Amino acid sequence: MTLILAIESSCDETACAVVRDGKEILSNIVSSQINVHTLYGGVVPEVASRIHVENISTVITEALARAQVTMDDIDAVAYTRGPGLIGSLHVGVQAAKTIAWAFNKPLVPVNHMTGHIYANRFVAELKFPLMALVISGGHTQLVWMKDEWSFEEIGTTGDDAIGEAYDKVARVLGLGYPGGPKIDKIAKEGKPHYSLPTPKTANPYDFSFSGLKTAVLQMIQREERKGEKINIADAAYCFQETALTSMVKKTIAAVHEYQPKMLVLAGGVAANSRLRVMMEEEMAKIEETDLIIPPLYCCTDNAAMIGAAGYVAYMHGERGGFDASADPGMLMPGEEE
Repeated sequence: MTLILAIESSCDETACAVVRDGKEILSNIVSSQINVHTLYGGVVPEVASRIHVENISTVITEALARAQVTMDDIDAVAYTRGPGLIGSLHVGVQAAKTIAWAFNKPLVPVNHMTGHIYANRFVAELKFPLMALVISGGHTQLVWMKDEWSFEEIGTTGDDAIGEAYDKVARVLGLGYPGGPKIDKIAKEGKPHYSLPTPKTANPYDFSFSGLKTAVLQMIQREERKGEKINIADAAYCFQETALTSMVKKTIAAVHEYQPKMLVLAGGVAANSRLRVMMEEEMAKIEETDLIIPPLYCCTDNAAMIGAAGYVAYMHGERGGFDASADPGMLMPGEEE
Protein backbone atom coordinates (compact mmCIF):
# COMPACT_ATOMS: atom_id res chain seq x y z
CA MET A 1 0.00 0.00 0.00
CA THR A 2 1.37 3.40 -1.04
CA LEU A 3 -0.12 6.65 0.20
CA ILE A 4 0.50 9.84 -1.77
CA LEU A 5 -0.22 13.30 -0.40
CA ALA A 6 -0.89 15.44 -3.48
CA ILE A 7 -1.00 19.24 -3.87
CA GLU A 8 -2.45 21.16 -6.85
CA SER A 9 -2.37 24.93 -7.34
CA SER A 10 -1.72 25.49 -11.05
CA CYS A 11 -4.49 28.01 -11.67
CA ASP A 12 -7.42 29.03 -9.45
CA GLU A 13 -8.13 25.90 -7.40
CA THR A 14 -6.24 25.26 -4.15
CA ALA A 15 -6.37 21.51 -3.62
CA CYS A 16 -4.92 18.66 -1.58
CA ALA A 17 -5.72 14.95 -1.63
CA VAL A 18 -4.60 11.65 -0.17
CA VAL A 19 -4.60 8.80 -2.70
CA ARG A 20 -3.90 5.12 -2.06
CA ASP A 21 -2.09 3.09 -4.74
CA GLY A 22 -2.93 5.64 -7.41
CA LYS A 23 -6.60 4.75 -7.72
CA GLU A 24 -8.36 5.04 -4.36
CA ILE A 25 -9.26 8.51 -3.11
CA LEU A 26 -9.13 8.80 0.67
CA SER A 27 -9.72 12.56 0.56
CA ASN A 28 -9.92 15.23 -2.12
CA ILE A 29 -10.25 18.80 -0.86
CA VAL A 30 -10.71 21.64 -3.36
CA SER A 31 -11.06 25.32 -2.52
CA SER A 32 -12.41 27.08 -5.60
CA GLN A 33 -11.90 30.74 -6.48
CA ILE A 34 -14.49 30.78 -9.28
CA ASN A 35 -16.78 33.30 -7.57
CA VAL A 36 -13.92 35.79 -7.21
CA HIS A 37 -12.62 35.53 -10.78
CA THR A 38 -16.12 35.66 -12.28
CA LEU A 39 -16.23 39.28 -11.11
CA TYR A 40 -13.27 40.03 -13.42
CA GLY A 41 -14.42 37.96 -16.40
CA GLY A 42 -11.47 35.57 -16.08
CA VAL A 43 -8.65 34.42 -13.82
CA VAL A 44 -6.48 37.26 -12.49
CA PRO A 45 -3.06 35.66 -11.77
CA GLU A 46 -2.04 37.95 -8.90
CA VAL A 47 -5.40 37.53 -7.17
CA ALA A 48 -5.24 33.74 -7.65
CA SER A 49 -1.79 33.42 -6.06
CA ARG A 50 -2.79 35.53 -3.04
CA ILE A 51 -5.86 33.36 -2.40
CA HIS A 52 -3.71 30.22 -2.72
CA VAL A 53 -1.49 31.56 0.07
CA GLU A 54 -4.58 32.02 2.27
CA ASN A 55 -6.00 28.55 1.58
CA ILE A 56 -3.07 26.16 1.16
CA SER A 57 -2.54 25.26 4.83
CA THR A 58 -6.25 24.72 5.39
CA VAL A 59 -6.75 22.30 2.48
CA ILE A 60 -3.68 20.25 3.49
CA THR A 61 -4.85 19.96 7.08
CA GLU A 62 -8.37 19.01 5.99
CA ALA A 63 -7.14 16.44 3.45
CA LEU A 64 -5.15 14.58 6.11
CA ALA A 65 -8.03 14.76 8.57
CA ARG A 66 -10.62 13.50 6.06
CA ALA A 67 -8.34 10.63 5.07
CA GLN A 68 -7.79 9.84 8.75
CA VAL A 69 -4.02 9.65 8.29
CA THR A 70 -1.00 11.59 9.52
CA MET A 71 2.19 12.54 7.72
CA ASP A 72 3.84 9.50 9.30
CA ASP A 73 1.57 7.34 7.10
CA ILE A 74 2.40 9.22 3.89
CA ASP A 75 4.98 7.66 1.53
CA ALA A 76 5.59 10.65 -0.76
CA VAL A 77 4.46 14.20 -1.48
CA ALA A 78 3.38 14.78 -5.09
CA TYR A 79 2.81 18.29 -6.38
CA THR A 80 2.00 20.10 -9.59
CA ARG A 81 5.24 21.67 -10.83
CA GLY A 82 3.71 22.89 -14.10
CA PRO A 83 2.34 23.92 -16.49
CA GLY A 84 0.25 26.75 -15.10
CA LEU A 85 0.38 30.26 -13.68
CA ILE A 86 3.81 30.89 -12.16
CA GLY A 87 2.51 32.63 -9.02
CA SER A 88 -0.13 29.99 -8.36
CA LEU A 89 2.28 27.11 -8.98
CA HIS A 90 4.86 28.67 -6.66
CA VAL A 91 2.50 28.46 -3.66
CA GLY A 92 1.90 24.72 -4.12
CA VAL A 93 5.54 23.98 -4.85
CA GLN A 94 6.70 25.75 -1.70
CA ALA A 95 4.07 24.01 0.41
CA ALA A 96 5.07 20.59 -0.95
CA LYS A 97 8.79 21.22 -0.36
CA THR A 98 8.14 22.50 3.16
CA ILE A 99 6.11 19.43 4.15
CA ALA A 100 8.54 17.01 2.51
CA TRP A 101 11.47 18.63 4.31
CA ALA A 102 9.71 18.78 7.68
CA PHE A 103 8.61 15.13 7.61
CA ASN A 104 11.52 13.69 5.58
CA LYS A 105 9.35 12.51 2.69
CA PRO A 106 10.38 12.17 -0.97
CA LEU A 107 9.12 14.81 -3.41
CA VAL A 108 7.44 13.80 -6.68
CA PRO A 109 6.96 16.61 -9.23
CA VAL A 110 3.98 16.05 -11.53
CA ASN A 111 2.99 17.52 -14.87
CA HIS A 112 -0.53 18.92 -14.51
CA MET A 113 -1.74 17.44 -17.80
CA THR A 114 -0.57 13.92 -16.91
CA GLY A 115 -2.72 14.37 -13.82
CA HIS A 116 -5.78 14.93 -16.01
CA ILE A 117 -4.99 11.78 -17.97
CA TYR A 118 -4.55 9.65 -14.85
CA ALA A 119 -7.83 10.93 -13.37
CA ASN A 120 -9.31 8.17 -15.53
CA ARG A 121 -7.77 5.57 -13.19
CA PHE A 122 -10.58 6.37 -10.79
CA VAL A 123 -12.97 4.93 -13.41
CA ALA A 124 -11.08 1.92 -14.73
CA GLU A 125 -7.63 0.36 -14.95
CA LEU A 126 -5.88 1.96 -17.90
CA LYS A 127 -4.92 -0.21 -20.87
CA PHE A 128 -1.91 0.50 -23.07
CA PRO A 129 -1.22 1.56 -25.72
CA LEU A 130 -3.57 4.42 -24.98
CA MET A 131 -4.71 7.60 -26.72
CA ALA A 132 -5.62 10.65 -24.61
CA LEU A 133 -7.53 13.71 -25.78
CA VAL A 134 -6.36 16.40 -23.35
CA ILE A 135 -8.64 19.45 -23.49
CA SER A 136 -8.71 22.43 -21.15
CA GLY A 137 -8.47 26.21 -20.99
CA GLY A 138 -4.77 26.08 -21.79
CA HIS A 139 -4.30 22.83 -23.71
CA THR A 140 -5.70 20.86 -26.63
CA GLN A 141 -3.56 17.81 -27.30
CA LEU A 142 -3.73 14.29 -28.65
CA VAL A 143 -1.26 12.23 -26.62
CA TRP A 144 -0.13 8.74 -27.60
CA MET A 145 1.00 6.53 -24.70
CA LYS A 146 2.74 3.28 -25.61
CA ASP A 147 2.96 2.42 -21.93
CA GLU A 148 2.04 4.01 -18.61
CA TRP A 149 4.98 6.46 -18.47
CA SER A 150 5.45 7.24 -22.18
CA PHE A 151 3.97 10.43 -23.67
CA GLU A 152 4.08 11.44 -27.33
CA GLU A 153 2.16 14.49 -28.54
CA ILE A 154 0.80 13.71 -32.00
CA GLY A 155 -1.48 16.74 -32.22
CA THR A 156 -1.79 20.13 -30.54
CA THR A 157 -3.37 23.56 -31.06
CA GLY A 158 -1.50 26.17 -33.03
CA ASP A 159 -3.43 29.03 -31.45
CA ASP A 160 -6.25 28.97 -28.89
CA ALA A 161 -6.95 25.95 -26.73
CA ILE A 162 -10.55 24.73 -26.89
CA GLY A 163 -11.40 26.00 -23.40
CA GLU A 164 -9.90 29.39 -24.20
CA ALA A 165 -12.02 29.55 -27.37
CA TYR A 166 -15.16 28.80 -25.34
CA ASP A 167 -14.33 31.65 -22.96
CA LYS A 168 -13.71 34.10 -25.81
CA VAL A 169 -16.89 33.18 -27.67
CA ALA A 170 -18.93 33.37 -24.47
CA ARG A 171 -17.57 36.88 -23.95
CA VAL A 172 -18.53 37.89 -27.51
CA LEU A 173 -22.03 36.49 -26.98
CA GLY A 174 -22.38 38.27 -23.64
CA LEU A 175 -22.64 35.07 -21.62
CA GLY A 176 -19.87 35.84 -19.13
CA TYR A 177 -17.24 33.64 -17.47
CA PRO A 178 -16.60 30.71 -17.36
CA GLY A 179 -17.59 30.22 -20.97
CA GLY A 180 -17.55 26.43 -21.27
CA PRO A 181 -20.46 25.55 -18.97
CA LYS A 182 -22.49 28.57 -20.13
CA ILE A 183 -22.21 27.73 -23.84
CA ASP A 184 -22.79 24.02 -23.18
CA LYS A 185 -26.01 24.86 -21.32
CA ILE A 186 -27.52 27.42 -23.69
CA ALA A 187 -26.53 25.44 -26.80
CA LYS A 188 -29.06 22.80 -25.74
CA GLU A 189 -31.76 25.36 -26.58
CA GLY A 190 -30.22 26.25 -29.95
CA LYS A 191 -31.07 25.11 -33.47
CA PRO A 192 -28.94 24.70 -36.65
CA HIS A 193 -29.70 28.22 -37.84
CA TYR A 194 -26.22 29.61 -38.56
CA SER A 195 -23.12 28.15 -40.18
CA LEU A 196 -19.41 28.58 -39.42
CA PRO A 197 -16.27 27.44 -41.30
CA THR A 198 -14.57 24.24 -40.19
CA PRO A 199 -11.06 24.95 -38.80
CA LYS A 200 -8.27 23.59 -41.01
CA THR A 201 -4.68 22.66 -40.12
CA ALA A 202 -1.64 21.35 -42.00
CA ASN A 203 -1.14 18.43 -39.58
CA PRO A 204 -4.28 16.25 -39.65
CA TYR A 205 -4.17 15.85 -35.86
CA ASP A 206 -3.54 19.50 -34.97
CA PHE A 207 -6.30 21.84 -33.82
CA SER A 208 -7.17 25.49 -34.45
CA PHE A 209 -9.89 27.53 -32.76
CA SER A 210 -8.80 31.17 -33.02
CA GLY A 211 -10.36 31.61 -36.47
CA LEU A 212 -13.60 30.10 -35.24
CA LYS A 213 -13.88 32.77 -32.55
CA THR A 214 -13.31 35.45 -35.19
CA ALA A 215 -15.93 33.84 -37.42
CA VAL A 216 -18.49 34.07 -34.60
CA LEU A 217 -17.75 37.78 -34.20
CA GLN A 218 -18.10 38.31 -37.96
CA MET A 219 -21.37 36.38 -37.94
CA ILE A 220 -22.75 38.70 -35.25
CA GLN A 221 -21.65 41.76 -37.24
CA ARG A 222 -23.33 40.42 -40.42
CA GLU A 223 -26.61 39.95 -38.57
CA GLU A 224 -26.38 43.47 -37.15
CA ARG A 225 -25.80 44.94 -40.63
CA LYS A 226 -28.98 43.20 -41.77
CA GLY A 227 -30.83 44.72 -38.84
CA GLU A 228 -31.24 41.31 -37.20
CA LYS A 229 -30.57 40.52 -33.57
CA ILE A 230 -28.30 37.51 -33.07
CA ASN A 231 -29.99 34.48 -31.57
CA ILE A 232 -27.61 33.64 -28.72
CA ALA A 233 -28.72 30.02 -28.30
CA ASP A 234 -28.42 29.30 -32.03
CA ALA A 235 -25.01 30.98 -32.19
CA ALA A 236 -23.78 28.96 -29.18
CA TYR A 237 -25.13 25.79 -30.77
CA CYS A 238 -23.39 26.54 -34.06
CA PHE A 239 -20.03 27.31 -32.42
CA GLN A 240 -20.14 24.23 -30.20
CA GLU A 241 -21.14 21.84 -32.97
CA THR A 242 -18.46 23.20 -35.32
CA ALA A 243 -15.68 23.12 -32.72
CA LEU A 244 -16.54 19.73 -31.25
CA THR A 245 -17.22 18.03 -34.60
CA SER A 246 -13.76 19.05 -35.80
CA MET A 247 -12.13 17.83 -32.60
CA VAL A 248 -14.03 14.52 -32.53
CA LYS A 249 -13.28 13.76 -36.19
CA LYS A 250 -9.54 14.27 -35.68
CA THR A 251 -9.56 12.12 -32.55
CA ILE A 252 -11.46 9.29 -34.23
CA ALA A 253 -9.07 9.44 -37.20
CA ALA A 254 -6.14 9.08 -34.79
CA VAL A 255 -7.83 6.11 -33.11
CA HIS A 256 -8.24 4.39 -36.50
CA GLU A 257 -4.57 4.97 -37.38
CA TYR A 258 -2.95 4.16 -34.03
CA GLN A 259 -5.45 1.52 -32.84
CA PRO A 260 -5.08 2.03 -29.08
CA LYS A 261 -6.66 -0.31 -26.58
CA MET A 262 -8.23 2.67 -24.86
CA LEU A 263 -9.20 6.29 -25.57
CA VAL A 264 -9.52 8.60 -22.58
CA LEU A 265 -10.78 12.16 -22.29
CA ALA A 266 -8.91 14.46 -19.93
CA GLY A 267 -9.16 18.06 -18.73
CA GLY A 268 -11.85 20.58 -17.90
CA VAL A 269 -13.54 20.51 -21.31
CA ALA A 270 -14.05 16.74 -20.88
CA ALA A 271 -16.98 17.80 -18.67
CA ASN A 272 -18.82 19.12 -21.74
CA SER A 273 -22.07 17.17 -22.05
CA ARG A 274 -22.29 17.41 -25.84
CA LEU A 275 -18.71 16.20 -26.28
CA ARG A 276 -19.41 13.19 -24.09
CA VAL A 277 -22.41 12.23 -26.20
CA MET A 278 -20.56 12.70 -29.49
CA MET A 279 -17.59 10.63 -28.32
CA GLU A 280 -19.81 7.82 -27.03
CA GLU A 281 -21.70 7.70 -30.33
CA GLU A 282 -18.52 7.56 -32.44
CA MET A 283 -16.59 5.16 -30.22
CA ALA A 284 -19.54 2.75 -30.11
CA LYS A 285 -18.61 1.99 -33.73
CA ILE A 286 -15.06 0.94 -32.79
CA GLU A 287 -15.21 -2.30 -30.80
CA GLU A 288 -11.43 -2.71 -30.46
CA THR A 289 -10.95 0.47 -28.39
CA ASP A 290 -12.52 1.20 -25.01
CA LEU A 291 -13.66 4.75 -24.24
CA ILE A 292 -13.15 6.09 -20.73
CA ILE A 293 -14.61 9.43 -19.66
CA PRO A 294 -13.56 10.82 -16.25
CA PRO A 295 -16.17 11.65 -13.61
CA LEU A 296 -17.18 15.31 -13.57
CA TYR A 297 -15.43 15.99 -10.26
CA CYS A 298 -12.13 14.91 -11.85
CA CYS A 299 -12.42 16.98 -15.02
CA THR A 300 -11.80 20.29 -13.29
CA ASP A 301 -8.53 20.86 -11.44
CA ASN A 302 -8.14 18.81 -8.26
CA ALA A 303 -5.39 17.11 -6.29
CA ALA A 304 -6.67 13.53 -6.53
CA MET A 305 -5.57 13.40 -10.16
CA ILE A 306 -2.12 14.65 -9.14
CA GLY A 307 -2.05 11.81 -6.59
CA ALA A 308 -2.94 9.29 -9.31
CA ALA A 309 -0.20 10.53 -11.65
CA GLY A 310 2.16 11.03 -8.72
CA TYR A 311 1.81 7.38 -7.73
CA VAL A 312 2.83 6.22 -11.22
CA ALA A 313 5.72 8.70 -11.26
CA TYR A 314 6.79 7.54 -7.78
CA MET A 315 6.75 3.88 -8.85
CA HIS A 316 8.88 4.81 -11.89
CA GLY A 317 11.49 6.41 -9.66
CA GLU A 318 10.67 10.04 -10.37
CA ARG A 319 11.93 12.31 -7.58
CA GLY A 320 12.20 16.06 -7.14
CA GLY A 321 14.83 18.15 -5.40
CA PHE A 322 14.36 20.98 -2.95
CA ASP A 323 16.09 23.29 -5.44
CA ALA A 324 13.46 22.71 -8.15
CA SER A 325 11.21 25.70 -8.76
CA ALA A 326 7.82 25.91 -10.46
CA ASP A 327 7.91 25.39 -14.23
CA PRO A 328 5.00 27.22 -15.94
CA GLY A 329 5.92 25.73 -19.34
CA MET A 330 6.62 22.20 -18.11
CA LEU A 331 6.44 19.48 -20.77
CA MET A 332 5.24 15.93 -20.28
CA PRO A 333 7.94 13.33 -19.53
CA GLY A 334 9.86 12.46 -22.68
CA GLU A 335 8.62 15.40 -24.74
CA GLU A 336 11.22 17.28 -26.75
CA GLU A 337 12.05 20.88 -25.90
